[in-house]
Amino acid sequence: QVQLDESGGGTAQPGGSLRLFCAASSATGFSLDDYAVGWFRQAPGTEREGISCISTSEGETHYSDSVKGRFTISKATTVENTVILQMDNLMPEAPGIYYCGAGILFTTLESMCVHPTGAMDFWGKGTPVTVSS
Repeated sequence: QVQLDESGGGTAQPGGSLRLFCAASSATGFSLDDYAVGWFRQAPGTEREGISCISTSEGETHYSDSVKGRFTISKATTVENTVILQMDNLMPEAPGIYYCGAGILFTTLESMCVHPTGAMDFWGKGTPVTVSS
């Protein structure tokens, strides 16, 4: 069992920035390198949408068209088993609950990111993001 803990959510102004953290832990030894890890946004009344995913073992990243060029996903270098989502130039449509998900990479990273249901084995509880002036 892998536990995912999100942090870093909050309120930013349009055009502002936020940085989200997903820290993974397990009672048994594991490495996040074995998993595809992603960030998914869910606004009220909508389905969970894949924002960005990373496979550190493959050196691969995926971004939704809506965030390309503005968001950056990366593996933390100073803390183990942590993935960071840097969100710049936040848009008014960005608000929602941002969830971190992780799953064993069994197909393309893009497929797991676009269709997370059934692909991601573990989910965090989410962190809220609000964009408001």
